[in-house]
Amino acid sequence: MSFSENNKKLKILFVASEAAPFAKVGGLGEVMRSLPRAIRELGHDARVFVPKYATIEADKYPMKREIENLNLETQDKDPHGLLVSNVLSHTDLDDGSITYFLENMEYYEKRANVYNYKDDTTRWVLLSRGALEFIKRSEWKPDVIVVSDWQTGFVPNLLETKFKDDPVLADIATLFTIHNLKYQGMFDAQFVPETEADSGQGPVPDFTDPIILKLNGMRRGILYADIINTVSPTYAKEILTSEFGEKLDGVLKERHDSLFGIMNGIDYDEFNPQDDPDIPAHYTLKNVGKKRLENRRALQERMGLPQDDSVFLMAYVGRLSDQKGLDLIKEIVPSLFENISGQMVVVGTGDTKYREFFQQLSQDYPDRVASYPFYDEKIPKLIFAGADAVLVPSKYEPAGLVPMEAMHYGAVPIVRKTGGMADTVSDYIPGEGVGTGFAFEKYDPYALLIAVVRAWQARRNKKEWQGLIERGMAQDFSWTKSAKEYISLCEKAIRIHKEKRKT
Repeated sequence: MSFSENNKKLKILFVASEAAPFAKVGGLGEVMRSLPRAIRELGHDARVFVPKYATIEADKYPMKREIENLNLETQDKDPHGLLVSNVLSHTDLDDGSITYFLENMEYYEKRANVYNYKDDTTRWVLLSRGALEFIKRSEWKPDVIVVSDWQTGFVPNLLETKFKDDPVLADIATLFTIHNLKYQGMFDAQFVPETEADSGQGPVPDFTDPIILKLNGMRRGILYADIINTVSPTYAKEILTSEFGEKLDGVLKERHDSLFGIMNGIDYDEFNPQDDPDIPAHYTLKNVGKKRLENRRALQERMGLPQDDSVFLMAYVGRLSDQKGLDLIKEIVPSLFENISGQMVVVGTGDTKYREFFQQLSQDYPDRVASYPFYDEKIPKLIFAGADAVLVPSKYEPAGLVPMEAMHYGAVPIVRKTGGMADTVSDYIPGEGVGTGFAFEKYDPYALLIAVVRAWQARRNKKEWQGLIERGMAQDFSWTKSAKEYISLCEKAIRIHKEKRKT
């Protein structure tokens, strides 16, 4: 019988490198806001532990001191006090949620950014150690710790080695979530020779040991966690293959009985066309047609494109990187614009080669293409609320939040059938009232071109296109379903950990 069946409230601590609204760089930050909140709404005690970055506004998020001078290293190994760390807490007055912050001047508060420092591995080992040392001295003790990606894969590692027999920590179970297997440490795993790769079997070294910078936090999280999960069922299967396994498919196969996939959700409080303050016209399924037309015109005006209701308005939202299939878009755009009446909006930051390509494209086709190479939280919502279709032709896509957000606002996704997109977007079948988007399988520009042309043709049939919009908007991508599955995995992790402790 599970804990939930016994009506026992679980205590769950999420340890992560970022969490909205305090610090958000990518999708992880949003997950760390939405998932714990959904779990709390189901009656459990879910809290978050993150670094206290200098960018966090103290006036906006008042904090109180919980623990002073965590025991992280002996004095002789830290003569300059670089590791001196405290734990603060912030309680949200609206929902009572509690967030803990690891305070450290050298590794967090002196840094302008969350990521991309040469000593990042040291910073994340510090976060992992800090979370465990906090628990040792705190009155609140979690039943399970949920960690995400390589940055916090050291938590299960430390629990199963350094703190294996600790009277406070030994009974805590761990759940390790893989958001993107490609990123494993301060290196590109594809270019690390097997003889130099971190096996994950050795101890986590001292903070001053240069070996620490070569640690593979992803491998260590996979090796030591009680349960492993990824952000979609399809991605959980894909990473067991050499094509998607990023040199970790072998260790994942060894632990396949402990590997699961749970779809990420989207926060309907944050993403809701019915009352979203970032779009001019609000709507529901009942009045989606006319209102989306208003947003479409606002989008065209915002991006400097002619306000034309007849053209096929496509968009790309996301990082400008090889992973996202932008090479395919580069291949098809010139010939596409010569054969169909269309416009394209591109919003996102990333690789210079793609940024320059789309900027040049907007100069070559000023009435057809608009490029906005900056990070912005508001423009994507206007795109979802006004564009006809959203392009997501990724090489791989663990979760695929963009298609889910797009469908919720009535934009039709055109996706490569991989990872989470294979789980969320069903392919359109003309005349049968089936499908929420256009999916293609082969990573090939012609496959993408065919999918775009299919979408363009479907849009010419107003009834069919309206059906696509309505089926997409009717999908349930709320976090509640995912939260229930996470709770079940937490219960499973606790049971497995108890059995392991007995042997």
